[in-house]
Amino acid sequence: MFFSIIIPLYNRPQEIKELLETLTLQSYKNFEVLVIEDGSKDDAEAIIKSFADQLNIKYLVKENAGQGFARNFAFERATGDYFIIFDSDCLIPEDYLEIVNNSLAENWLDAYGGPDAAHPSFTPTQKAISYAMTSPFTTGGIRGNKNSIGQFHPRSFNMGISRQVWEKAGGFIITRLGEDIEYSIRIHSMGFKIGLIPRAKVYHKRRTSLLQFYKQLHFFGRARINVYKFFPNELKLVHFFPALFTLCVLFTIISNIFSWRIAALCNIIAILIILLIFFHSLTKNKSLKIAFLSVLASFIQLTAYGLGFMQDFWKRVILKRP
Repeated sequence: MFFSIIIPLYNRPQEIKELLETLTLQSYKNFEVLVIEDGSKDDAEAIIKSFADQLNIKYLVKENAGQGFARNFAFERATGDYFIIFDSDCLIPEDYLEIVNNSLAENWLDAYGGPDAAHPSFTPTQKAISYAMTSPFTTGGIRGNKNSIGQFHPRSFNMGISRQVWEKAGGFIITRLGEDIEYSIRIHSMGFKIGLIPRAKVYHKRRTSLLQFYKQLHFFGRARINVYKFFPNELKLVHFFPALFTLCVLFTIISNIFSWRIAALCNIIAILIILLIFFHSLTKNKSLKIAFLSVLASFIQLTAYGLGFMQDFWKRVILKRP
């Protein structure tokens, strides 16, 4: 099978260099790479050209319109039987394409998603963020778990679709704010077979600071409401959990300020959650520093998502504003 690897890029030349280096090491060689420069001021043209003798690579440039429409731009120019989408801040294990090719040969999927993990070279903060985004105590492990609640929705940091899917479903109809979730739901609705390939993992750097992580997760919370506007039935009870968690945190803080009797119970619950996350991360990462940062990252992950979710729920669902 011939794969077209599609990578939208916006002002991240160093990231794309590291990603392309991992693609040169793939054990499966039957693929092309399309990098879409989405109106970047700090472009990666020189870096892309430096890989011309190592990869079958195309460098595409367009006006800035967001990652969803940048991927559409590449879909129209890709020649592969199967399109694979990566975020530019990913590192790809050398057996990734071989795993995907073998898996599709044994059990065909019209579209698939894969999990993400932290690479040993990541900073402690990046590893803590990776923990927060994959932990059963924050996301429920749904981003790369075959036992996830409801339908499995591939995410665009590690996602593949067949050419047939693109020809029938078209590309992304929104360019950001949950565009990959909307696309996954639409593919499902057309009767295509979608699933997780558990071994097709990528190493996802995500954000390099907790402040950047907060901004990203606040955006994700808003994105869930954006998806709701397209598919109201896809807003599940589980999506309200970060908002509930955020309200509980605020209530705990207020109860301590006013010395309410219930403050002691709130504090005990908070301590139990902190200890649970801390020791679970310590077991996984074997690092006290990462375990401590994992607690911070997990609270940021839940509260930032919860605040973004509540903001747009109030604005777009209750007040019915655009």
